[in-house]
Amino acid sequence: MASATAVPRPGSTGRDVRARAEAALRLAAPALLGYGAARALGIALLAYVAHRRGRSPGTVLYGSWDSRWYQDVVLHGYDSTVGGTPHTWHAWSNLAFFPLYPALCRAADAVLPVGTAKASWLVALASSLAAAWLIFLIGNRLHGRRTGVVLAVLWGCLPHALVESMAYTESLFTALAAAALYAALARHWVRAGLFAALAGLTRPTGVALAAAVALTAALAALQALRRPRSGPWWQPVWRPALGAVLAPTGWLAFVVWVGLRLHRADGYFAVQDAWGNRFSKGGYLLRRLRWVFLGPRGSDVPVAFVVVTLVVAAGFALFALCLVQRQPLPLLLFSGALLAVLTFGAGAYIARARFLLPGFPLLLPVARVLARAHPRTTALTLTLAALASAGYGLHLTLVWNGPP
Repeated sequence: MASATAVPRPGSTGRDVRARAEAALRLAAPALLGYGAARALGIALLAYVAHRRGRSPGTVLYGSWDSRWYQDVVLHGYDSTVGGTPHTWHAWSNLAFFPLYPALCRAADAVLPVGTAKASWLVALASSLAAAWLIFLIGNRLHGRRTGVVLAVLWGCLPHALVESMAYTESLFTALAAAALYAALARHWVRAGLFAALAGLTRPTGVALAAAVALTAALAALQALRRPRSGPWWQPVWRPALGAVLAPTGWLAFVVWVGLRLHRADGYFAVQDAWGNRFSKGGYLLRRLRWVFLGPRGSDVPVAFVVVTLVVAAGFALFALCLVQRQPLPLLLFSGALLAVLTFGAGAYIARARFLLPGFPLLLPVARVLARAHPRTTALTLTLAALASAGYGLHLTLVWNGPP
């Protein structure tokens, strides 16, 4: 695995570093090419159909829905008040959107002569490739190169994978989550905590990653205390303990900052409540599932809601398989915490499948099966999945009149 991470060693020459980077790129090349092909298919099909319908592909990829909110933060900064009638657009505030992605977009906008919207899109595209690489590394570490390749390509073939190619935060958050989980698997606790902190500055669901990394690191610290040792008691403990402390700092820092900006302790939660997002004890999700599957006869359930419901149900089923297969604890805790956030949160049901995009560990059982199949079977399955994802991406962006 040393060649896969391409970490320069002390005293390495520039030639050594370059050789290690080239070896790492060769190792991950099939995953990156497969993922890139799946996403290029989705973008190309969208561009073709949008052009035929007289619409600009750019309007979809970097000029709609949340993309515009992030660009508003880039251009004008954050709001300082929240007002209006709750759960209406008059009360919506850009304080609901976490700061790391807009900060990267602002930096890209300052360097690239393409404008704010396209710069934000390029940040998302670069993040998606980084996420695919890191997802490959996790699959490769756990079950070998072929599983890593299939896992990365599968992530690019999900029903809502077009969002990975839009100016949204899912790709950046997935890259940081994969980096944190990979570091935790390698027991690099401080690094895992730092990546989890950055992820906590990216999306509200960063709290799920923070909980997973913090708990795993804390357990590692307790295990280190119980083992026999010859040196000071703190020597094997301080790294996992520091990682556990660092993990939630990003998410907590933004929540505290919003409270200070609004001069109220519950400021962040008031912002989310204005958007219709709140704690539900699971009843909201159950009501939505019942409405989709057991609604009144003759009622029209939009295709987008049916797909979201199927994705959520598949997420829980795959998590059960992950438990049976005894996935490493950091991956299980992250997937479980992500599903818990979706279960106990109310609001934005249509976005639940998108919120699950960073849950790539849930795909490991499928990736392991495909990795053991005949190469032609694997290639055909992934090709059909890429085509289905590209087709549903068209429905999601050009037919469905709502956020992805």
